[in-house]
Amino acid sequence: MATQSNHEHVLIIEDDKGRKEYPLEENVYSIGRDQKSDIRLFSQFVSRQHATLVRHERGDGSPYYRIVDGNAKGKPSANGLFINGRKTKTHDLEDGDKIEFGPNVTAKYLQFKRETTPTGPIDEFDITLISPGSLGLEEDGDAGD
Repeated sequence: MATQSNHEHVLIIEDDKGRKEYPLEENVYSIGRDQKSDIRLFSQFVSRQHATLVRHERGDGSPYYRIVDGNAKGKPSANGLFINGRKTKTHDLEDGDKIEFGPNVTAKYLQFKRETTPTGPIDEFDITLISPGSLGLEEDGDAGD
């Protein structure tokens, strides 16, 4: 089970079966055409074990995902990975990255940072009133006198 964080990670896949969103919470995901893949791609143009997603932590403790071409044992895919138009074997994903697995098989990686909730009680009657005088306007409308 993944640890709770202030970040949410989502992979949006578009392939021959349409579009599907995958919330990322686990430490490792297999991606490919194989029925046993954690994230299954539907296309004859992708490898059975096309890529692997691995969760890491930055120095500040915030999580991120690294995508690696091929399976967890190091066997590369047939077509490779293209991240934002560049062929690569591995890439630390950033919000908005576009991943191409093959013709018409793409993914978009999104990272959302959850807003922290207030620590104290919320006062539903807390309002701020603005005095008309503080806006530099005269109340009777004769500001030029």
